[in-house]
Amino acid sequence: QLQLVQSGGGLVQPGGSLRLSCAASGSIFSINVMGWYRQAPGKERELVATITSGDGTNYADSVKGRFTISRDNDKNTNYLQLNGQKPEETAVYHCSADLLVEENLLEVWGQGSLVSVSS
Repeated sequence: QLQLVQSGGGLVQPGGSLRLSCAASGSIFSINVMGWYRQAPGKERELVATITSGDGTNYADSVKGRFTISRDNDKNTNYLQLNGQKPEETAVYHCSADLLVEENLLEVWGQGSLVSVSS
């Protein structure tokens, strides 16, 4: 079964940090772009960060300088380091990835991780 499995969500204090992981499994030939979205209560889902197969990165303006996205190709995994968390950033985070499988490029989504920023 082709899937993305997320881990690392939970409670973090304002100003604190945590790391989210997104591991791809299944019969995958290669992974192109990987990224993270988040959706806060009462708001639409927004793109937080992306990383390409060449390690090029892009971030939302609101997280630049605080968040870092990276990838480990040997593990088919990408990570989102969340530093300097703010209370208003409580949200459900979803990872996504474009996977090359049997000559087809497929977009796959993780199950979601809740990041709760609270003292």
